[in-house]
Amino acid sequence: MKIRELPYADPGVPDVRSGTRFLFWLGRNQLGGQVASLLWGLLLQLGIAGLSVAVGLAVQAVVDRDGGRLALAGGLLAVLGAAIAVGDMMLHRTAVTNWITAAARVQQLLSRKTAELGAVLTRRVAAGEVVAVSTSDVEKIGWFVEALSRFAAAALTMVLVCVGLVVYQPALGVLVAIGLPVLALAVLPLLPRATRRADVQREKAGKATELASDTVAGLRVLRGIGGEELFLARYRTASQEVRRAAVRSARMWALIAAVQVLLPGLLMVGVLAYGARLALDGRIAVGQLVTVYSAVALMLHPLRHVEEIAMAYSFSRPSAKRAARVLSLARTTTTTAEGHGGATGDLYDPVTGLLAPAGLLTAVVCGDPDAAGRLADRLGGHPTEAGEGHTSVLLGGVPLDELDLDAARTAVLVQDKDPVLLSGTLHELLDVPASGAVGAEDALAAARCGDVLDALAQASVDTGGDPMRARITERGRSLSGGQRQRLALARSLVTDPEVLVLDEPTSAVDSHTEARVAAGVRALREGRTTVVLASSPLLLDRADRVALVHDGEVVAVGTHRELLRTEPRYRAVVTRDTDDEARDDGAGDGVGEDRAREAELASKLGAELEGESA
Repeated sequence: MKIRELPYADPGVPDVRSGTRFLFWLGRNQLGGQVASLLWGLLLQLGIAGLSVAVGLAVQAVVDRDGGRLALAGGLLAVLGAAIAVGDMMLHRTAVTNWITAAARVQQLLSRKTAELGAVLTRRVAAGEVVAVSTSDVEKIGWFVEALSRFAAAALTMVLVCVGLVVYQPALGVLVAIGLPVLALAVLPLLPRATRRADVQREKAGKATELASDTVAGLRVLRGIGGEELFLARYRTASQEVRRAAVRSARMWALIAAVQVLLPGLLMVGVLAYGARLALDGRIAVGQLVTVYSAVALMLHPLRHVEEIAMAYSFSRPSAKRAARVLSLARTTTTTAEGHGGATGDLYDPVTGLLAPAGLLTAVVCGDPDAAGRLADRLGGHPTEAGEGHTSVLLGGVPLDELDLDAARTAVLVQDKDPVLLSGTLHELLDVPASGAVGAEDALAAARCGDVLDALAQASVDTGGDPMRARITERGRSLSGGQRQRLALARSLVTDPEVLVLDEPTSAVDSHTEARVAAGVRALREGRTTVVLASSPLLLDRADRVALVHDGEVVAVGTHRELLRTEPRYRAVVTRDTDDEARDDGAGDGVGEDRAREAELASKLGAELEGESA
């Protein structure tokens, strides 16, 4: 495949049973490029090896004072020089093409897996490891794929040279035929230790990268609590550990490189000493000695490829292992079926017993925020715990994991508790796949983003005051938490999915804005299925039905005010009662009724605030 034809229409189904299998799967899928690189590599390596014959022929022609053979040797050198130039140029082109296309294939596979798993990816794999796989690991994997054909050309050249020398001059050829394989295999005992040190270095580098990512993501919070120096000190410590590990790894690779210089030097000295004795005894001609010696000297070039492939494999195998582990993550553990079309109807989770009737706004209250996040992921078709994949969420009676992935993503959209805003203009942020039924203005109005639009218009003088053309920084760092949350909500509303799942969509806004957002979402999503995981009375009071999830199961269903009066566990979560207060509620001492009245008053106040703003 040519670089201009990238990206791949289909990167294929990788062999992820192990890192080594994944590497050779990549090589197999680039067989044409590998063969081309091998052939050009053979032209280069054989051209270099042929120089020894031309030089030996020229020296012997000078000794014999034969002008014709000297001219022939000069012509042969010119032909070999042209072959080397063409081979080197084309080998570089094909090798780089192999590297880029392999890296692009891995990047596409990782992008596809990221789109398939969504936010669940970072729940199963550390964020730092995901970053390492998609950046430095891709480079190392491409390096091995690119070096594989060059190594094959070098190895084949060494075999041909050894055979040729044995035929040309058996006495010296046998010595070279024995010495070259020894040189090529001499570093193998050192590779396991070098690989272990390289693995330690990569592991520490991954941890340092993860620490840096977490620090940058939470920089605003760290500044608020004065924790920058603490995390900076931690990163300094982690980076120094990476440096020390890199130095230890480099020492081992330096030793391997030294062995690759020392042993070939010893072989050359031995060949020269033995050949000189044979020449003095008259058993070989001077030109033959020069030819053999030159061949051994020129074999240092293909020998470097042996060292390179050893390093490339050592570095790329752990990288391929990590990539294979990420790519082996499955959306579900069940077999995906085709068909079913676009499923509609009630959303039902057999694990918890949660039912979200079609066309209604259902609120879900969980005492544990982490449990709420896992439930939101499961409602989107992402099982997050062992065994959950065997019991898929049903949409209109159809398991989500039996739907085509695109159909499932279109039918159910999950907005995480901490949604990410990509850099770009506001127009680009809201330019997402959508049904077309909800416009950007309506979505922004429902999410109560008026103040956000004003702030963006004032901050973007060069756009003529048009907030839709205003630039939003990466992750929306220039906005407050509440502003980011509302813009993300507007983006979800524009999509207008069959089922919209919101995990704490207003946790970062004030009560007045929260009441208005709740009313806006309810009005805009009228007749569409919406599930909100929250514990705010202002949101819960707007829901058609509320479900309480306790210990992983739905234990009560009703309206917000009904559950306040009848369900102590619900009241304990919504009113933030302590454990002692919750037990008092169950004892019937009147505290529960007071809490319920307070929550009802908060709900009424929210409704009044919304009425005033309208």
